[in-house]
Amino acid sequence: MGILLCILNPPSLNAYLVRYKEQFFKLYHLHYIQYPDDTMENIYWLERALKADFANPLYAMARIENEIQWEKYRYLFMMHVNLKLIEQYLFLGNKWNKRNAYFYNAPWKEQNLESLETAETCFRTALYYWKDAIEWGMKAQERRFRFINLTQVQFWEDEAARIENKSLDYEKIINRELALLQGVRERFQAMDENTY
Repeated sequence: MGILLCILNPPSLNAYLVRYKEQFFKLYHLHYIQYPDDTMENIYWLERALKADFANPLYAMARIENEIQWEKYRYLFMMHVNLKLIEQYLFLGNKWNKRNAYFYNAPWKEQNLESLETAETCFRTALYYWKDAIEWGMKAQERRFRFINLTQVQFWEDEAARIENKSLDYEKIINRELALLQGVRERFQAMDENTY
């Protein structure tokens, strides 16, 4: 009888529509082990967060009481999402990055070179997001925001300060990774049939 009622009168299932930056950002999460699929899923949600509209200030991730706080919140949010994208692209690039060109990998030279190419693409994409993160971080650190502190997103405030005083410099990290990658690539390219 209960099954018949469910078939004739199905219960209403309400879907949760995701449309705002904050909602997409909440879908981003870290996994204990970062498999490439997990990282690509996070990149998808974060890129969607960049493109979406902001939710009403009532639903912001920090308490917003006036227009100046709202403006600073938006700058900090955009900076933080760009920083998370950098981290995810670095995770992804490191899945394909070879740290060393061992002689016994010579039979798979071409596959290793392709892997390095994929890693380089990931690192260069992270560099693109670093430029945006700097821009948003500097906007959030403008003089008119100096005495506005959004305590619920204090970590974002700290990130903006670290970008300003250059203690957070992903460009330096990424360039170091690219230089290491180029050295490994050159060692693979120098391999021939006598290497192994």
